[in-house]
Amino acid sequence: MPDSPSTADLDLRLVRYFTVVAAHQRFGRAAEELHLTQPSLSRQIRRLERQLGARLLDRTPQGSRLTEAGSAFLPRARELLRAAAQATTEARAAARPRRITIGWTADLFVTPAVRQLRRRHPDCEIGTQHLDWRQPREALLDRRVDAVVSRLPLAADGLDVTVLYAEPRVLAVALDHRLAGKESVALDDIADEPLPRVADPAWDAYWRIDPRPDGRPAPDGPLVHAAEDKIELVASGQAVAIVPAGARGLRPDVTTVRLDGVAPGHVVVAVRADDRNRLVADFRDLARRHLVGAEQGRQH
Repeated sequence: MPDSPSTADLDLRLVRYFTVVAAHQRFGRAAEELHLTQPSLSRQIRRLERQLGARLLDRTPQGSRLTEAGSAFLPRARELLRAAAQATTEARAAARPRRITIGWTADLFVTPAVRQLRRRHPDCEIGTQHLDWRQPREALLDRRVDAVVSRLPLAADGLDVTVLYAEPRVLAVALDHRLAGKESVALDDIADEPLPRVADPAWDAYWRIDPRPDGRPAPDGPLVHAAEDKIELVASGQAVAIVPAGARGLRPDVTTVRLDGVAPGHVVVAVRADDRNRLVADFRDLARRHLVGAEQGRQH
């Protein structure tokens, strides 16, 4: 029995061949996918087995099946290939960043910072993608986007989150609501007004201010899944809603009132904490300089 190899001794090409055979359970089909002859693929798998010092596959007239060692090795083999691919991607991005995708959520704009980034890097591919309010963290970790401009709350595990500016929270009501037209209201004024709920606990608590500062729970309203559903409830007089002052998707039959005694919300730019792409760092810097709230924008 040969000595057990270190991870560095493994040929990743052979590891990939093994995962393809395991997926097809037939050497012939795996060989077709890999553009190899079946005898050549068999030799490569035997070479891997010699490196590991264990038989990975039992060959039968009906095909091939994993041995106990093969079943143990398969998930680790897939992890190894994924890690190698990620390491290659990150190394190339750090050495020669050529591409970035920037996400943003409702009622927020990234155009001023994106325009400056394109001027700074005219040879790079710089794309944008609109995201639902529930998607920023998932989209970053899945690498669908490389930076996101969004609102808090946002779970920061694995992310680097930078606050861009504060944004007041206001109360959205129907035009014929008893509070419409007031200069401002306080939480006590809506102590018994139902507020639409969302499934995300952190988002729900933040935008309904639940519990209230005195410990009382916020009144429950219907569960909604989209901002349009929330505004429909407000317009029909079934609920009121706390929304960001920058919300631009309100209907003509809905108005907003200043909400006193409530801390402002925050607009942020979030990136992956381990991202070394120079384009990402540049966009974050440009976002801090060029993306401002409506009130700050009027002062520029």
